[in-house]
Amino acid sequence: MLVAVIVNTVPPDAPPEGKDLLVQAAAVEGAIRRLGHDTVRLTATLDLGGLRRRLLRVLPGAVFNLVEELDGRGSLIHLVPSLLESLAIPFTGSPAAPLFLTSHKIWTKKILLGGGVRTPPWLEARARRLAGAVARRSPSSFIIKAVWEHASFALDDDMVVREDSRARLRGRIEAAERKFGREMFAEGFIAGREFNISLLSRPSGVEVLPPAEIDFSDFPRGKPRIVGYRAKWEERSFEYIHTPRRFDFPASDRPLLDRLDRAARACWELFGLAGYARVDCRVDERGEAWVLEVNANPCLAPDGGFAFAGERSGRSYDEIIRSILDGARRKVTDKAG
Repeated sequence: MLVAVIVNTVPPDAPPEGKDLLVQAAAVEGAIRRLGHDTVRLTATLDLGGLRRRLLRVLPGAVFNLVEELDGRGSLIHLVPSLLESLAIPFTGSPAAPLFLTSHKIWTKKILLGGGVRTPPWLEARARRLAGAVARRSPSSFIIKAVWEHASFALDDDMVVREDSRARLRGRIEAAERKFGREMFAEGFIAGREFNISLLSRPSGVEVLPPAEIDFSDFPRGKPRIVGYRAKWEERSFEYIHTPRRFDFPASDRPLLDRLDRAARACWELFGLAGYARVDCRVDERGEAWVLEVNANPCLAPDGGFAFAGERSGRSYDEIIRSILDGARRKVTDKAG
């Protein structure tokens, strides 16, 4: 079978998170070829008509969709899956609608709340009231994030702020919008443990892979315990070096891990995810789990969190790619049925 691997444009001067896409693409292509298939790489731009013509020319049996943005905007991540759906070409990962919804962090939070999944309260730049707050438990600290962008865009220690005044907090959000040229919001900061829960589609249903916790134990007192931009992309930084993942937990954590499992499964169902996904959670001092983000089509780099979770489940990297590719073809069978 011919598998088309689609990526977005990565300019030569791209930042690390952009170049990481090329690492993912090369790794995925290698795995697909080792599985006995042929590959062709296609690059997606806003010229969707051109991409359509190339797809119809090569006629792939399936597409491995690695597109993370178009024209530098994460808000356009759904356009290639929409095209593939219109052409009835099987493709990996989630459909266009879940990709669009989960890329918008505020829409994600509203759907989570509607589905009974706990998520931190938040404030939008032009809103007067905090959304999603629980009575008598409004946060005193917030973290300012981009509404659309991924990969810890603009996230550093300075984005964790303590503000009792909603007016001053709105001012901080607006200042961040002017600085970064993106829509921003403030989310209640859960100063606790952080977990990544990876999910993989299987013929029998979704499988929750072994959970990973980010180890902040080497962070000095007073330093916000966040996985910011430096922790993800600057390999020589303190944050990158001192945020390892751990997969081994004491028996006393079993009830918490069960709650995280249930929350991740609920997210899969709420958003109609497919193929593979990752749910990021924080756990407060009371042991309550809060869903921060739902990541459809997370990073598949061999040294990334999803690959490590798959390895902990007993799978090789090639077996993970096989499962994701099989899931793409299974979606077509399910629709036909």
